[in-house]
Amino acid sequence: MPARDDAAADLALLEDGVREAGKIARSFFGGTYKKWDKGKGNPVTEADLAVDKFLREHFRAARPDYGWLSEETEDDPARLSAEAVFVVDPIDGTVAFMKGRPHFTICAGIVCDGGPVAGAVYNPITEECFTAHLGGGAFVNGMPAKVSDRDSVAHCRMLGDKPMFAHPAWNTAPNVPWPSMEIETRNSIAYRMVLVASGQFDAMMALSAKHDWDLAAAEIIVSEAGGIVTTHSGAKLRYNRQSTLQPSIVAAGPNLHGHLMARIGHLNLPRG
Repeated sequence: MPARDDAAADLALLEDGVREAGKIARSFFGGTYKKWDKGKGNPVTEADLAVDKFLREHFRAARPDYGWLSEETEDDPARLSAEAVFVVDPIDGTVAFMKGRPHFTICAGIVCDGGPVAGAVYNPITEECFTAHLGGGAFVNGMPAKVSDRDSVAHCRMLGDKPMFAHPAWNTAPNVPWPSMEIETRNSIAYRMVLVASGQFDAMMALSAKHDWDLAAAEIIVSEAGGIVTTHSGAKLRYNRQSTLQPSIVAAGPNLHGHLMARIGHLNLPRG
């Protein structure tokens, strides 16, 4: 693991990288560019690839001994034996980007020993930059970030899929129907997480599989803001394994997280 004396330098590198990459994303945003599908419901654009190329060159020039994992780069198994690994999503929320909505982010994290130690999540349209490194606290554009202290699910500000919360299956035991909540969504999973970190929302939940690059940078920010990040069963997330899939994601303040676990911890979800 890199010495924690280097944590601030690592985070500065991440923040500089995502902010510079944001200029590239803005140059494409709202314009005309190539786009295609990598698979059903998995679009990609030339903006994704341009940002990925910049970040890969920028970060690896500064830290050539760090491994690399990105949604838009062919996976290199060498990352599995690296002491530290960059985990990057060039554009998290490509659908929002393509629709001209300001709900996408550029995500860059550093993972050591299976856990995130530094992360930067940047929305280049709203110019919100969320940052954190292990033991250093969380920040939004340099101002301290802290999760909310809400301790009740009822009327909480939730980021998630509205139809999922309204599904009739919640009416069948052992499930419990959800109370009234202020539910909104953002296409970027990382953006949902850091909005919880900053206290703008109380919790976020996604009961479907996500990838390391969706979560790693944002997790350290939520954790350093005083929040808790787990799978729906309460398990800790582990990164940089052979499979990059995580079964689900829940992020909330410490007073609310347990109440969410009581409602969903019994669910048996598919991994993919």
